[in-house]
Amino acid sequence: MVLIRAQQVCKEYQVGEVAVQALKDIHFEIEPASFVSFVGPSGSGKTTLLNLIGCLDKPTSGTLTVADTDVSSLDRASGAAFRGRTIGFIFQDFNLLPVLTVYENIEYPLLMVQKIPPGERSRRVTELLSAVGMADQKEKMPDQISGGQKQRVAIARALVTQPKLVLADEPTANLDHDTAYRVLNLMKRMRDEFKTTFIFSTHDQKIVGEAEILFTLEDGEIKGIQNKGGNGHG
Repeated sequence: MVLIRAQQVCKEYQVGEVAVQALKDIHFEIEPASFVSFVGPSGSGKTTLLNLIGCLDKPTSGTLTVADTDVSSLDRASGAAFRGRTIGFIFQDFNLLPVLTVYENIEYPLLMVQKIPPGERSRRVTELLSAVGMADQKEKMPDQISGGQKQRVAIARALVTQPKLVLADEPTANLDHDTAYRVLNLMKRMRDEFKTTFIFSTHDQKIVGEAEILFTLEDGEIKGIQNKGGNGHG
C-alpha cells in the first residue's frame, strides 16, 4: 500500500519575467508508518515539496496522490477539509493562536476540525501536554513562553488529531538536545501505535540520524533515496 505517490511532479514560480523551477520531474512513493526526511541545501525544494504534499500549494504539472486523494486537483476549500482530516503540520514559526492558552491551542483542531467529544479531547490534550513536557505551562499564553516551549506546543497540536500524516519543517530547530530526542521518541511511538507517517524537512542531524528513509534534494531534483531500514521504502 502507498500513502503518497508523486509522478512527474514539477513546480514553477514566476519571479518577475523569469520562471523559476522549484521542483523538476519528482517521482517517489512513501508507505504508511514511514519515518522520512527530506534533506538538502537551502533552496533545494524541500519546503516546496512539503507544501505540495500538505495541499498548501499545487504542482504546476504531474500528479500527487496522498491517502488515495489526488491533491493536485483539490480546490482551496476541499484542500483545507482534506488537510484537517488527514494531515498534522509542524511549522518553523509555530503558528500558535495568541489569544488561546497552551492547552486551548492544542485542543483547537479537535474542536474546529474533528468535533471530538469533551472527555476524549481532555484525555488527548492532557496526554500530549505531558509527553512534550508542558503540563505545568498549560494555562500560559503563547507570549508567556519561550521559543522552545512554543515549538513543543506546536508539535503537540499537530499530533493531537492522530493524523495519518505529519509534515514537519525543521521541527527541532528551537529545542534543546534532550527535548528534541523526547519529541522524536514520541513521534516514533505514534508511528508504531497509529501507523502515522512522519515527513521532515530538516538540516538537523538528530532527525537525519533517526529517519529511516532519506530523500536528498538538490536544485529541485531528487538526487538520492537512502533506505536505512524500518517500515517503509521509497
